[in-house]
Amino acid sequence: MAESSTSARERIVAGAADMISRRGLNATSIRETAKHARAPLGSTYHYFPEGKQQLVTEAVRYTGEWTARSLRKELQAGPEAGLQAFLALWRKIVVDSDFRAGCPVLAVSIEEPAAGQTSAVLAAAAEVFTTWEGLLADSLCEHGAEPERAAHLATLIVAAVEGTVAMCRAKRSTEPLDHTAEQLRALILAAVED
Repeated sequence: MAESSTSARERIVAGAADMISRRGLNATSIRETAKHARAPLGSTYHYFPEGKQQLVTEAVRYTGEWTARSLRKELQAGPEAGLQAFLALWRKIVVDSDFRAGCPVLAVSIEEPAAGQTSAVLAAAAEVFTTWEGLLADSLCEHGAEPERAAHLATLIVAAVEGTVAMCRAKRSTEPLDHTAEQLRALILAAVED
């Protein structure tokens, strides 16, 4: 019973993240999320008694941790491998969705939330971005980059990739990812070689 409850809850959170990545924050409703996750509407309210804000906050954290797990694994081989994995992850999402999906963390960060729904969701998005930046900066430092430069470059990487994903969706092309990858790779190599 507990196992099926956990999987149903996780399906709802993953479904919310997917819907936000495709439709945005305000177009994602509890009702549509339940249908998308193939879960009873009542179970959605059971798992998320605080409503949409709680569900969206958990969807942002879910996306953040899912991405961070991949980054942690790939960064073991160095910052260049981490960058390639980060870009490959988002490339797969935009291509597999036929350029309909992007990053739900970015979506909640840029869309005007409904009244009373800002603090927890935006705080979760800020935490996710900070985690990704920290993972990248730590890897850059471990491979020889000066700490301040590593921190700045990590911010640039996250910002560039997030912006590039949006550009890919608009242009319906992965070319922006290719251009961004080339430039960020050069910056990483320069930072760890200096």
